[in-house]
Amino acid sequence: MWLLSHMPKSKMAASLICSSTQSRVSSVLNRDVKQFGKKYMFDSNEETCWNSDQGDAQWVFLEFPQSVRVTELRLQFQGGFSGRTCRFHAGCLQDNDFALITDFYPEDDNSLQSFPIQEAPPVHKMKIVFENSADFFGRIIIYSLDILGERMQ
Repeated sequence: MWLLSHMPKSKMAASLICSSTQSRVSSVLNRDVKQFGKKYMFDSNEETCWNSDQGDAQWVFLEFPQSVRVTELRLQFQGGFSGRTCRFHAGCLQDNDFALITDFYPEDDNSLQSFPIQEAPPVHKMKIVFENSADFFGRIIIYSLDILGERMQ
């Protein structure tokens, strides 16, 4: 029992998205932000979503109020409108350069999908790029996006 109570506790991954997290997206379907805006990825409502306009290389950009270490991405697409080849890029506050952390390949369905991120560096901002889509016109529809990890001190 002594070993368990005196071992260092590992930090549990928690959602890194908060009210101070800034977000931007590549486009919104017909510029109708009231119906399809970026805020709907984060509202925990299964009836609302971000719907991009058509075109390849749609993206979501997030800037955090403090340095974070991302350990997992969670996305829920609408089937038929998911990303096929996706890239997770991360960057620091000091410069505008982004480094490719990993590529990932979602299933084309409606399920909540999880993508572990191995050994990501501490970052202030990140970008998920959907290089192409299951949709012929390149549209992406996301019902839920969450970023899990640790806030750095």
